[in-house]
Amino acid sequence: MSGREDTITIPGSKSHTIRAILIAMFAYGVSHIRNPLFSEDTKAAFDASEKLGAKVIVDENENTVTIDSRMLGKGIEKVELDMLNSGTTTYLLTGLAASLGIPVTIKGDESLSSRPVKPLLDAYGKLGAEVVSNNGMMPFSIKGPLSGGEVSIEARTSQYLSSLLLGLVLAKGSSRVHVPLLYEKPYVTMTLSWLEKQKADYEISEDYSEASIKGNGRYTPFDASIPGDYSSATFFFILAAAGRRRIRVKGLWKDDSQGDKRVLEVLGKMGTLVTWDEDDVIVEGRKVSGGYYDINDIPDALPALSVLSLFASSPVTLGNVPQARIKETDRIKVMHDELEKAGARIEELDDGLVIYPSKVHDAYLQGHDDHRVIMALSILGKISGKKIVIDDTSKAGVTFPTFFNLLDSLS
Repeated sequence: MSGREDTITIPGSKSHTIRAILIAMFAYGVSHIRNPLFSEDTKAAFDASEKLGAKVIVDENENTVTIDSRMLGKGIEKVELDMLNSGTTTYLLTGLAASLGIPVTIKGDESLSSRPVKPLLDAYGKLGAEVVSNNGMMPFSIKGPLSGGEVSIEARTSQYLSSLLLGLVLAKGSSRVHVPLLYEKPYVTMTLSWLEKQKADYEISEDYSEASIKGNGRYTPFDASIPGDYSSATFFFILAAAGRRRIRVKGLWKDDSQGDKRVLEVLGKMGTLVTWDEDDVIVEGRKVSGGYYDINDIPDALPALSVLSLFASSPVTLGNVPQARIKETDRIKVMHDELEKAGARIEELDDGLVIYPSKVHDAYLQGHDDHRVIMALSILGKISGKKIVIDDTSKAGVTFPTFFNLLDSLS
């Protein structure tokens, strides 16, 4: 290991930015969002704000977005929103949109339209909304108001529960939500952090299996900064860990509520040295250890950790992450198939992957229009030094428009 240290700065968190936009949209006032992420996913949220009557003002010099939502819903009889590829915006906006009391139709691209939304729509139907859908798939239309009530939902994506928590604050009456199954719990913690700042009136059990939300609430305007995105930073953590190099990552908040910061814990167990210098995290690659790693809380890290696992000293199992099959792609199958093309010895499980130490060779791979798959395979090429050609890399801009610039800046 040389003494060299590379430094990069990570852009704002997608998950925080979208939550901030949606709350600002329904705060019926003027809010300021500092250091937001500008990407295809957040564009869907900004566009939705404007179509629903809010003003979105971008100050590039200050890297700030101002949302004036005082005219939200005024003079609009019905509206159609295009969520592009953003599942987060789709799910989290659905219940909030119902509070407007007008028909809101939500559609998306081919990939987004294949993702399951029926459990959430069924729940809102039981809570008073009028829902019309394509057999529980997109496009769908929802019209409120929500009356509140009691509902049970299996949250195979955490976004179902986050949606209900956000939307039911604006319901006419109080609600109780039973959650017999929950994946990705830390993303719900992030949603709760925003509700805490908004002083929302709710109670939730320690395991998030029961939640009570007092209705007839409101959101208030705010001024908030967005921390860097741990999901995006993960690709550079992996580059350091597998490439036996040291990278300082700036822009993250050490005590932030983002669940994806747990990837640092996993990397530590795999042998990577992780140290903090105030809000800079320094990741230094060492020998990569095999073993079983439960990544249910960090499903978005599956593609990147799959790449890292190829360079481990013994087999790695990435398990308990069945929800990775219902992301932009079936990421378990896609990572199995693409890494195998590059020489990996890899086994597909129902809920994860088993990856054996492997020698990578030149390969032509498909990105499957999935931003995290594209970035993971690009990191594979950088680490291995092999010629890894990806058919289309444009979708990296969904969450990380500056990814390739940052990657190219590291020799």
